[in-house]
Amino acid sequence: MENVTTKVRSVPKRGFHADEYQGRVEQAQAKMAREKLGAMLITTEADMYYFTGFLSQFWQSPTRPWFAIIPSHGKPIAVIPEIGANCMRNNYMEDIRTWASPHASDDGVSLLGDTLFDVLTDSISKQGNEYANIGINQGRETHLRMPLNDFEQLKFDLSQHHSSIEFKDATNIVRGLRMVKSEAEIEKLWYVAQCTSDVFENLQSFVSLGMRDDEIFRQFKIECLKAGVDDVSYLVGAAGQGGYDDIIAPPAGRYLQDGDILILDTGCTFDGYFCDFDRNYGFGTVDDESKRAYEVVWRATEAGFAAAVPGNTCQDVFLAMNSIMQAGGALGESVGRYGHGLGIQLTEPPSHAKWDNTIIEAGMVLTLEPGMIFAPNRMMVHEENIVVRESGPELLSRRAAPELPIS
Repeated sequence: MENVTTKVRSVPKRGFHADEYQGRVEQAQAKMAREKLGAMLITTEADMYYFTGFLSQFWQSPTRPWFAIIPSHGKPIAVIPEIGANCMRNNYMEDIRTWASPHASDDGVSLLGDTLFDVLTDSISKQGNEYANIGINQGRETHLRMPLNDFEQLKFDLSQHHSSIEFKDATNIVRGLRMVKSEAEIEKLWYVAQCTSDVFENLQSFVSLGMRDDEIFRQFKIECLKAGVDDVSYLVGAAGQGGYDDIIAPPAGRYLQDGDILILDTGCTFDGYFCDFDRNYGFGTVDDESKRAYEVVWRATEAGFAAAVPGNTCQDVFLAMNSIMQAGGALGESVGRYGHGLGIQLTEPPSHAKWDNTIIEAGMVLTLEPGMIFAPNRMMVHEENIVVRESGPELLSRRAAPELPIS
């Protein structure tokens, strides 16, 4: 696996050209036609950003619901709280319908229902009653992101307009589009991974024995922001003697000691796109068993990289990495997968798991994340970010050292 470092790093332009959004919507509409969907309802942050360009941290508030409708033809329609109207306006979105939110009894339900009915009426008149269906995500790794009571009211209201209207699962439509990234998306993903790689490669200059883990976390976030990321949305890690037994914990105020292995796993963002990778570091006198475990997961990542080619499956990538770790003395694994998709969300489909037969395609951005328990209560995890090309995978993160860095 080789680093791709010849590209000149410049800050990518924020947002996307209108043609990018138009292409995404037209691809969705072609898939909708095959499924006989008259409309598709978008309710979640990531999907809203993908199809409309609406990017805001206001999603952190659960008070207000946000909706977009993709009709069978034409541009999406936003049905959103008035507070978001200006943010929604961009070089692509034109039809923005709003209500005063929060509302005591009707938080957008009637406006959404009326808009959906208008869209479906147009679709039915052009294509027939079999297009009286609304696509919505219903599958794995999706959620509704609106009150269930409101959703039930919406279904009831629509049924009063037209008895044939039904909601159908559109998970595969949205997932299939978002799994394969455009070059404009890949540029943002490469940039944030490179900024974060800078900080990881410089970590030993600002982390030392005797520091508390909360101090390390805080300084790491500062360094990432200085390097050029927009936010350090995700940072977990741990340190322990010769390894660690937890990879998702917040800092606990523990002091870094001689013989510790430190892992930091971060998801930094730029313009709404995530990197997601980790690095391990040893401090002081590190035992040979820990060094060997690091080398095993590093080699497992090499095997995963070699397997991540168009035409293979995610199961193939999992098995390639797992075979290295089993031969290297793994006592078990409990995380269920060795990596995943990456993009607008920290983790996206597909999964490198023994049960995932998703076919790898050029344009997919993936993580390779082998992890193994190598001794009781001691584990080692390693992660890289890659983009799949027709000729094979390329690194987005800069490759970790083949031997455990020790200071």
